[in-house]
This record gives sequence, structure tokens and C-alpha cells, in this order.
Amino acid sequence: MDDRPSDDVARNRWMVINALRVGGVVMVLVGLMIVRQVISVDAWAGYVIGAVGLADVFLVPLMLARKWRTPPE
Repeated sequence: MDDRPSDDVARNRWMVINALRVGGVVMVLVGLMIVRQVISVDAWAGYVIGAVGLADVFLVPLMLARKWRTPPE
């Protein structure tokens, strides 16, 4: 049997990964705005939000791609 996901499933997974990346970039930008005091919140919150955003951009898509990888035949 063919264990490959359907085209709809693959497209949805691709969209989720890219949405996470875009969300991570937005979080990094919000973190930078907090650190620069454009948004008046404590600076440590900006650093935390920026770090979580960087993880969303670089680590989470890799983990999801590894989890969703098609098993070898």
C-alpha cells in the first residue's frame, strides 16, 4: 500500500509550517518593538517573546517536518 499522505493533507501541512514561520517573524518584530520601547512593556518580556519567535521560525517547522515525514518504503 502507498502510505503517502494525499495532496490535500500535504498542502495543509505545508500551510501550517509556513503560518508558524510567519507567526514567529511577527513575534520577533513585536519583541523588538518592546525592547525598543515602542510598546511600553518591560524589556524582559520583549526578549522572551523574541526568543519564542525565533524558536517558531527555526525549530518548530523542523520538528513538524520530521514528525510528518513519509516513512521510508
